[in-house]
Amino acid sequence: MSGGNEKWLDAYHDPVASLYTFTQCLTLSDIQADGDWKLIVADLGTGSYDMKLKVYKNTTLMSEHTIIDLPTGVVTFYMDTLEPRTPAIAVASGPYIYVYKNLRPYFKFTLPPLDIHPMEEDLWNQAKDDQVNVFSMRDMLESLRQEGCSLTVRTLRLLQLEPNNIEAFVNVHKNTPLKKQTVITCLTTMKKSVADEDAISCLVLGTESKSIYILDPEAFTVLATMDLPSVPVFISVNGLFDVDYRIVVSCRNGCVYTLKRGSKDVTKHMIELNSQPVGMERINKNIYVACMDETLHCFTSKGKKLWTVRMPASIMTLEVIDYKPRSFAGILVSLSNQEVHIYKEKFLVDVLKMDDVVTGMRFGRFGREDGTLVMSTKRGGLYVKILKRTAKFEERDMSAGPPAAQNVKLNVPRKTKLFVDQTQRERENGVSMHRTFQRDLALLRLKVMREYVKALDNSMNPISSDPMEPIKLSAHVQGIGPTFKFTVKLQNTSLTQACSNLLITFDYDDKLYDFRKKLVQVPMLVPGLTYDFETFVDCLNDKGVTENVKVYVLKPGKSVPIITGVVSMPVSESIVVV
Repeated sequence: MSGGNEKWLDAYHDPVASLYTFTQCLTLSDIQADGDWKLIVADLGTGSYDMKLKVYKNTTLMSEHTIIDLPTGVVTFYMDTLEPRTPAIAVASGPYIYVYKNLRPYFKFTLPPLDIHPMEEDLWNQAKDDQVNVFSMRDMLESLRQEGCSLTVRTLRLLQLEPNNIEAFVNVHKNTPLKKQTVITCLTTMKKSVADEDAISCLVLGTESKSIYILDPEAFTVLATMDLPSVPVFISVNGLFDVDYRIVVSCRNGCVYTLKRGSKDVTKHMIELNSQPVGMERINKNIYVACMDETLHCFTSKGKKLWTVRMPASIMTLEVIDYKPRSFAGILVSLSNQEVHIYKEKFLVDVLKMDDVVTGMRFGRFGREDGTLVMSTKRGGLYVKILKRTAKFEERDMSAGPPAAQNVKLNVPRKTKLFVDQTQRERENGVSMHRTFQRDLALLRLKVMREYVKALDNSMNPISSDPMEPIKLSAHVQGIGPTFKFTVKLQNTSLTQACSNLLITFDYDDKLYDFRKKLVQVPMLVPGLTYDFETFVDCLNDKGVTENVKVYVLKPGKSVPIITGVVSMPVSESIVVV
């Protein structure tokens, strides 16, 4: 826990690398097929301009390409079987995917245009022929927007303008063909027909129009399209396109959907989250989702929740750590308190303390080192850490909570013949057994209520049920006999109301006991204080016979005690005559 230095080597640190990027825009790949893996970064620049695709060889900037729009994802994939096996780089930016081969622009794929609303298209056609007033056109487009219709970017820009700028805007754009484009929100890859590491892969992308597209890597045509109830933001794929595959998608509506080959119902294995997702990863058959409410959830592929871990700060991003030399697979969780937590299942196994908030992470091979963790920070820094070959992650929970032994499966014995017979009997007589249970339960409740009412009527409770006299009574006996000290404690449980004009008396067998004070005057009871009243009791019997003594708190004018206490008297020692 000492900043992670025992397990990690600090290989490189550049606090002024000026990288504005996220986990989805970082990847590691052997793009030159020379065994020297490069770092590929889609840099968002200032957020409005100066976006670039950067390639780092070790810690040196090797290549740089300008990107027109903000990048939303970068992946590497094999698009052919040519030798040497050099992967291509795909960068998602706006409605386009830019493909680079050998660090040179190779192809630009454009998303298919969306259908335009008929009335919107008709209004712009009328404006082109000067057959409609621009202000009435604006009013009709505004009514379409209020009805929830999906409009083009041109129309939305028109609706934002001041009235004196509308006519000039329409005159400039009315002769340009009306197009409706969507943008890419997430990007990943899927092996096409073979699961080899250098096999041909398809591109899988999610769009703002609530759709998933699967692209052919050679012809760049759309192989499959799937619709979602909401906009996808994180996507994870496993399987082969030509055989069988699963696409797990987390969306902006706070739900996670699983799409299968040929499936139509996307809500069958839907997972509903408590808040919006900020990261999603998949390890084997488990789905890990980080949410805005500072929680990390784990689900099975069928949607069953396995566990939830609450974080000490807001989660920034997730990344999978898969270190094959040690057969270690876990989840890296970046937090807003400048820490990176490493979890194996739900157990915290390591913590990395950083100088800045980590916004992007990628674990894998970098250069010629297998276990390398590359991180970009909020202020634009670049960190590279290498996992030591001697590092061991103890699979125990470093945080407070139940012990690890609680998760060990019990050795449940096999079913016996008696168990099977009993199960069969319960199946056959289930209705009658349930009725008998319900009847006995009703009788038990009835008896309890009768005893409770009886106790209220006789004031047998140690706490008064009268709101006008809120008193609590306790009594105890001290001594070994034949003389005992009998102490009664009264407390006014009210917050503001005082109690006065009360008496304490005792109900006992006068042949066994003799109370020296049979009646005790109670002064005014101030709220919150405890008052002690003492008297001595002489035992008149030396045969070892005992009996209960009842303590009554009375008020003149009332026939029923306000409160009653029952004290079990101890056995008295014999009277010794000297």
